[in-house]
Amino acid sequence: MDETRQRDREGTRRRILDAARRLFTELGYDQVTMRLIAAEADANIALINRYFGSKRELFAEVLAVQGRFPGLLEAPSEELPRRLAEYVADRLRSDQGSLIMSALVRSSGCAETHEIIRDRVRSAILEPLAARLPGGDAAFRATAATAVITGVGMLSQLYGKGELEAPDREAVVGRLTAVFQACLAP
Repeated sequence: MDETRQRDREGTRRRILDAARRLFTELGYDQVTMRLIAAEADANIALINRYFGSKRELFAEVLAVQGRFPGLLEAPSEELPRRLAEYVADRLRSDQGSLIMSALVRSSGCAETHEIIRDRVRSAILEPLAARLPGGDAAFRATAATAVITGVGMLSQLYGKGELEAPDREAVVGRLTAVFQACLAP
C-alpha cells in the first residue's frame, strides 16, 4: 500500500474515532447510531464496519485509545496516595471534565456496554494499581481506591465544577491523600 493511501486510511480511521468519541460523550451509547457517526466523520458506514466491526467494538476502541493514568501509577509507592489525590483533586477542580467519564456516565444504562466499561476500568486502573500493591488483599484495596476515583469522576460529571464547592487545592489533596492512604495500606 503506498504511503498516501496509508495516511488517508489512518486519517479516516482517526476521524471516525474522534467523531465516535464526541458523540458517545455527548449522547451516550444508546443514542448514537452508525449513520450518525458516519455523517459526523464524513465517512461511509462500510468503512466504519471495516475498520471497527460494529458500534460495540468502536465504543470499546474509543475507551481503549484514551490513555491510562499516564505516569500516575509509576510513582514510587510512598508517593502513590498523594499522586492519586492530586489527580482526583485536579479532576474535581477542572473546567473540562473527563471525556471518557462523560461517555461512561451517559452509556452506563446500556447493558451492551457494561462488559466493555468493566474491562476498561479493570485494564486502565484496577489491575495496574493492584499489581503495585503488596499483600493478599491488594485487589480489594485497589478496588477501594478505584471506587474513589470513579466516584469522584461520576460526581463531577453529574454536578459540574461550579456545583461542587471545595476548599483550596492543597486542602482537597490533603484530605484525599488520607483517603487513598486508608484504601491502599496493607
